[in-house]
Amino acid sequence: MEDIYGIKYSRPEVVLLQDTGIGVAESAARTCYDSFSNSENSVIKEIETSMPDEAMRDSINDIEDSALLDDLAWTYFHHSILEHANLSFLIRGTSRGVLQEHARHRLQAISVRSTRYTMSGIINAFVASKQGGGREFFIQKLLGFHMFVTIDEDYNRVEISGMYDKLDFQFSKVEDFYAISVAKSSLVFLEEFAGESEKLYDALQAGKKKRNVGDAFKHIISDNVKVDMVVTFNLRSLKNYFTLRDSGAAFFQIRWLAQEMMSVTPQKYLDLIIKKK
Repeated sequence: MEDIYGIKYSRPEVVLLQDTGIGVAESAARTCYDSFSNSENSVIKEIETSMPDEAMRDSINDIEDSALLDDLAWTYFHHSILEHANLSFLIRGTSRGVLQEHARHRLQAISVRSTRYTMSGIINAFVASKQGGGREFFIQKLLGFHMFVTIDEDYNRVEISGMYDKLDFQFSKVEDFYAISVAKSSLVFLEEFAGESEKLYDALQAGKKKRNVGDAFKHIISDNVKVDMVVTFNLRSLKNYFTLRDSGAAFFQIRWLAQEMMSVTPQKYLDLIIKKK
């Protein structure tokens, strides 16, 4: 938890899902110079005379150090060979604001929790609130979702109340609001649980979800909403990301994310992209 500008925020969580090792990067560099025999790694030397079999490939991917890569990275700044190493991170609890910042890093693969498919709980809470629970019912349900990077309940009540107002405005303008918010098979619950917000909410949550429900309601959420994502960087791009985002000039939330990603990045990669102090 961090208190920034008078508001309390949670930090994201990061796990390294996979890393491809640095052995392929050394193999690529040795191919450039035809210098396999000069490697301190015996399996790289074998490439001089043998095409790698499965056992050799495993050994290549297990390499922990490479003098050549260190030399190329820090003496000659020949960073293109670092593109042959890739790392994938599972990120939970960063914000949509950070997602916008992340998108500026071109060379990454990124898959993000979709608001098109994952807003049913929010919309179901609003639909149910119209059966007597009102604004407070909606607020209490969404507080239980822990859906914001801010963790100050008073602030989050303001955020959720604003979401309610946006939905209520739309409710007053759309002739058949329920047709865009509730799956056809769940419409019967509106009559069955008329006047019973809690029971209607439970029934909607247990029933079939409206497909692509977020298409009609993306406008209600802000950059404060949490997102989960998986990102894959090649090592050269990760170097650029850490340089720019682990900086005092960076947006504080993406700086936190960069720091968490760095903390789970194995040292063999950091040695090639973070200047030793």
